[in-house]
Amino acid sequence: MRQAVRLEVFKHLLGSVAEEMGVRLQRSAFSPNIKERCDFSCAVFDAAGQLIAQAAHIPVHLGAMPLSVEACLRRLSFGPGDVAMLNDPFHGGTHLPDITVVSPVFVGEGAREALLGFVANRAHHADVGGMSHGSMPLSRDLYQEGMIIPPVKLVEAGRMNQPLWDFFLANVRTPHERIGDLRAQLAANRTGMERLRGLAARYGPEHVRETMAALLAYSETLTRDGIGRLPNGTYRYEDALDDDGFDRSPVRIAVAVTIADDEAVVDFAGSAPQCTGSVNAVYAITVSATAYVFRCLLGLDIPGNSGCMAPIRVRAPEGSVVNARPPAAVAAGNVETAQRIVDVLLGALAQACPRQVPAASQGTMNNLVIGGWDDERRRPFAYYETLGGGMGAGFEHPGASGIHSHMTNTMNTPVEALEYAYPFRVSRYGVREETGGAGRYEGGDGVVREIEFLQDAQVTILSDRRESRPFGLAGGDGGQAGCNVLIRNGMERQLAGKTTFDVVRGDRVRIETPGGGGYGTREPA
Repeated sequence: MRQAVRLEVFKHLLGSVAEEMGVRLQRSAFSPNIKERCDFSCAVFDAAGQLIAQAAHIPVHLGAMPLSVEACLRRLSFGPGDVAMLNDPFHGGTHLPDITVVSPVFVGEGAREALLGFVANRAHHADVGGMSHGSMPLSRDLYQEGMIIPPVKLVEAGRMNQPLWDFFLANVRTPHERIGDLRAQLAANRTGMERLRGLAARYGPEHVRETMAALLAYSETLTRDGIGRLPNGTYRYEDALDDDGFDRSPVRIAVAVTIADDEAVVDFAGSAPQCTGSVNAVYAITVSATAYVFRCLLGLDIPGNSGCMAPIRVRAPEGSVVNARPPAAVAAGNVETAQRIVDVLLGALAQACPRQVPAASQGTMNNLVIGGWDDERRRPFAYYETLGGGMGAGFEHPGASGIHSHMTNTMNTPVEALEYAYPFRVSRYGVREETGGAGRYEGGDGVVREIEFLQDAQVTILSDRRESRPFGLAGGDGGQAGCNVLIRNGMERQLAGKTTFDVVRGDRVRIETPGGGGYGTREPA
């Protein structure tokens, strides 16, 4: 009993370190994307780079971040006062706008100084260079998407690497925002370091290390127990992205989940080869989506750490859309393909435990990127937003409407904050009525957001489920597909799901997001 109480206490103590890091990051950040939408994540790691605790932030960040810390450990030698940064998707990153900052935590003094662990955070920067504003272009390779940062030291022995800092700021469109956001990330890590050292001072470094190891083992035990409750067998499912932005053909994603006693093998063989467009996902994304689905399935009481993945093996064919090789374009793999990976995993596992798995949610993040020159402020601007939609209905409940689901967990940018920061106006924002799939329980409805431009700009949309529909389960209907519309001189023109185009003052863009799938057959009146 004493051990169980100790683990529960430390689960919350270490989790609170990550949560407080997130509060510091949000309150210190400059850009609306971070301070308003909360597009960031924070976590704590042990000395070997294993995830120990995380805040309730963004699943696609948190599941992939251990590979970022692992890449830093492979490439760098850490000492007190060092801070590493990276965004390279092929070295543990997700896509280039997501910059990860990693800080080692040393305790003790002099000869007794030793590494206790790491704290890290990942935040989506609204621009990191590349061929288009917002660094989320309709791209053909990684080089078009922005500045690539392998694991490097931004701070060494407490001294800023000023040439690296200057080089980074010289290659982005909005350096005034990047300065503020990067400083906020550094501040968040300092908070995490202080709190982790405080735990070591209170309980002793060895006790903290032993408890970290015990938490990993505890999570593995609980995960094995949860997997062991599923019926043995192989469960298959496949779905597709609408297209890659260049070729109109669907992009197939297939999975076979094999449950064998207390272990699971998740095999994505049969998925499409990597594409020309940016829907390619790196291996870190596929692992992250897998970790998210199993964590949802097995319950939130399990401490969210690397122990959860110990009984789960992920096989993703190299050179496929779920494990792309460099220099593949990957901007949309993080935001769109991650959602479809979740869909196919849920579709497969619904066969093993139908009462626990909901119908498909909207299956897209509806990425909207707008950039240009702000005449009033006399400087460039870059706006990025993901839009909520319908959530899939479950065995005993309808789906929620207008919500960010699965691999995203951000807020929306309040209309007031958006109009204050950028040269456009929100002309419409509300629930997209009756777009959830019918069934015994209906899927949630999508949303409608329409923006009017007050000056010329460039727009990029990366979205999906514009052709296909989120699937229903147990006889429920699929949710309605979304659509993107440009309104110019009173005339409406439907846009592709993935597109880049220029707008002029007075134009409007309307994004209509998909509804969630329904669950069960509707009972007769």
